Amino acid sequence: MLIDTHCHLDAVEFDADRDLVALQALQQGVSTIVIPAVARANFDSVIALCQQHQHCAYALGIHPIYVDSAAADDIETLKHTIAHNDPVAIGEIGLDYFVKNAKEHPENRQRQTYFFTEQLKMAKQYHLPVILHVRHAIDDVLKYLRHYEVNGGIAHAFNGSFQQAEQFIALGFKLGFGGAMTYSRALKIRELARNLPLESIVLETDAPDIPPEWIGRSGRNSPLELIKIAQVLADLRQLELTQVLDITSANALKALPKLADLYTSPHVVH
Repeated sequence: MLIDTHCHLDAVEFDADRDLVALQALQQGVSTIVIPAVARANFDSVIALCQQHQHCAYALGIHPIYVDSAAADDIETLKHTIAHNDPVAIGEIGLDYFVKNAKEHPENRQRQTYFFTEQLKMAKQYHLPVILHVRHAIDDVLKYLRHYEVNGGIAHAFNGSFQQAEQFIALGFKLGFGGAMTYSRALKIRELARNLPLESIVLETDAPDIPPEWIGRSGRNSPLELIKIAQVLADLRQLELTQVLDITSANALKALPKLADLYTSPHVVH
């Protein structure tokens, strides 16, 4: 079993071959693809995509990069959409202090914080885990997670310190590793991937973003790369690939328990 815990298969980069990529990924053993929404505008599209491809599962959320364009009632729309659908998580949500607006405009950070905390409240209300986007804001994200005590989830594209990783793990989170780990110069990320408890790690692509080294930074990532990404993790840890696949998939099911529902479908390859 191989689970891509973070893939934006709804992105325009897949418009020409989305269905083919989804089918080929399944044929290559990617038994589940998690597709997080990023804004109100794509709630319906990610739900429809996952209804079309039954090995795909969706999360619903408002990404911190999109909060400036979010409307005042988007939180209520999100709550309504969650109440009438069945997402595996609230996501992709979080804080991003690296973006230009956050650096130059304090009100952007305040807006990010508002949307993040409102969505954490929602996750707690609906007993859902969260899929986190965290960039240059790990300590603040941890602070709000301690306050709202959600049902764990995944810290996507983790790039913090070992001590910060331990804090996420203590709060019930798994840590997402993907294409960035494949670069030989990514010493810190590779050290984390090598030394963190394997039971704390899940695999992801973040496709079409964060392409692995063999594609190059300007190429399109896809879930078809996940098996090679898993092999990099196995090599870093000097383990057999099958062991990495088994443990990281079990971790994903613990982080996002509703994924288990997909495995009752005859369309899913076990």
